[in-house]
Amino acid sequence: MEKRVISTDLMEEDYKIENSLRPKFLKDYIGQSKAKENLKIYIEAAKQRNESLDHVLLYGPPGLGKTTLAGIIANEMDVNLKITSGPAIEKPGEMASILNNLSDGDLLFVDEIHRLNRQVEEVLYPAMEDYVIDIVIGKGASSRSIRLDLPKFTLVGATTRAGMLTAPLRDRFGVVHRLEFYTVDELTEIVLRSAQVFHVSIDREGAREIARRSRGTPRLANRLLKRVRDFAEVKYDGNITLSVANFALDLLEVDKYGLDNTDRSLLLALIETFHGGPVGLDTLAACIGEDSGTIEDVYEPFLIQNGFLARTPRGRIVTEKTYHHLGLSFDE
Repeated sequence: MEKRVISTDLMEEDYKIENSLRPKFLKDYIGQSKAKENLKIYIEAAKQRNESLDHVLLYGPPGLGKTTLAGIIANEMDVNLKITSGPAIEKPGEMASILNNLSDGDLLFVDEIHRLNRQVEEVLYPAMEDYVIDIVIGKGASSRSIRLDLPKFTLVGATTRAGMLTAPLRDRFGVVHRLEFYTVDELTEIVLRSAQVFHVSIDREGAREIARRSRGTPRLANRLLKRVRDFAEVKYDGNITLSVANFALDLLEVDKYGLDNTDRSLLLALIETFHGGPVGLDTLAACIGEDSGTIEDVYEPFLIQNGFLARTPRGRIVTEKTYHHLGLSFDE
């Protein structure tokens, strides 16, 4: 699959800029007002009782700020943050070692927690519930179990696939929040804030245009800001205005809805080859030369959420909105 500028997955270039752009406290965090208000109350209550915060599960599409929120929770609680990810922990002993090395009040952030294997996950059950881990020493008839006490810690899990979490693990989280896509107004404020960090001159209209084409995702908004900044510095006087943003984003083939050339090719294939559908996923994948899993996980969610594509029992169909957006006539 080709590298897409509008991909919301973390790219190598994002590692270089995201840490400097992440807000450190809830008061600086833009958007996700419901999750933010609730977390503010839970954190304040835990601090008043001098207890560790209840375990937190954050889920939603990539690039919406789950890792950032974990860092903010640690800063607000004034505790250490330890970061790991589901695929990185392969054996139960590795998870036991991580938990045993935590200090009282520490926050353990596990990204992609849905990718923990079952044996590793089972180590978490007593750890989350009773702050203990059970270790088996020896093999066969001579084996025996030792129970180790753990410090009072907070586990923050992040996942893009909440449905893949097992019920026993999901039920042990006391605080569960779904992160929603950002509004254009919220993304505009994020772009303006990031421009200050980058020392980029930008007006509100230019920032709003970048925000409008960012698919509701801060990570993508910051990446597009970097790209537009390059055009502004090389082709113009360095100042990002509405016309500069339009010029740069049009060259990047990101349209006003945030669709790129790959999205448009998929929609056009549905219209031109299959007369708008319905068509099965595997047939569509063969037509455009793409893996069916990639279409389902990467391309489809945004197209469906924004009304360009619909799933029916008979297959995928394009909507009237797609015809209008692509400048084609729609026949009932």
